[in-house]
Amino acid sequence: MPQSSILFNHVHLVCREPEATVRFFIDKLGGEEVQRAEVQGAPQMHVKFNGATVIIRGQRTGEKANPKGGLEWGIDHFAFSVEGDFDAYCDEMKSKGVKFTMDPVDFNPTTRIAFIQATDDVSIELVQRIKK
Repeated sequence: MPQSSILFNHVHLVCREPEATVRFFIDKLGGEEVQRAEVQGAPQMHVKFNGATVIIRGQRTGEKANPKGGLEWGIDHFAFSVEGDFDAYCDEMKSKGVKFTMDPVDFNPTTRIAFIQATDDVSIELVQRIKK
């Protein structure tokens, strides 16, 4: 039997304001838009971050998306690793107007985290593993 493995491919966001969301990921977080198309009646854009992809799409014809009401079962957030000076990076994000829902904190002895809120109430964790 052949060996199989999996690799991370993408995160897919459904957004009320896909253009604003793409701008957030490019302007605030430094992503690069690499693809744009209309797929099944909705705009769909791919934004890359060092090999990871975030796909952002709008509402499709006849589709109804419900607003999030807070914590719910399923995906709660996704994370980006921060290399270099974590606190300086967070300060830079704040200077760009990024909303922090949790300021930088030592989560445990080897991990520093913060949470930001993107458009459409998307929760993103910023994480740095502290090398000891």
